[in-house]
Amino acid sequence: MSGAGRASRRAVIAAGAGALVAGCSKYGDEGAGPEASEPAPSPASPSGSAPGEKSSAPAAEQPPAGPELAKTSDIPVGGGKVFKDRKVVVTQPERGDFKAFSAVCTHQGCTVSDVTGGTINCPCHGSKYRVADASVADGPAPRPLAPQKITVTGNSITLG
Repeated sequence: MSGAGRASRRAVIAAGAGALVAGCSKYGDEGAGPEASEPAPSPASPSGSAPGEKSSAPAAEQPPAGPELAKTSDIPVGGGKVFKDRKVVVTQPERGDFKAFSAVCTHQGCTVSDVTGGTINCPCHGSKYRVADASVADGPAPRPLAPQKITVTGNSITLG
């Protein structure tokens, strides 16, 4: 039976794949598109160097650090704090050693909820990441959280 009104096998499979992709939205993080799981590229510095490279411009010409994210005293040793509005988590694995990572889970893009018991925890499917390096401690997350750049000056932690 190969009538013109009958859908081809290829068309049915393609339609099913499209529905599957549409059904894999990121829940638990309403309003976030696919770009939420990847850090935004930083603009080139005033000296024209590529993002991530140190500029040779004098310190007075460097762009100012971003607004303060937290005080160092806000981040517990062996733990951390999630800043949902900034999509970043800051940890302090050892006294005076501050790290920052994307707060977007690598499994399905939910925002991690808390840092307890030495792990950064995602509420959606139970993924856990180690506070020291954001490597996966317990899945289903397929890869570590992306590192983010922070600056610690005195008792102040800023992004960038």
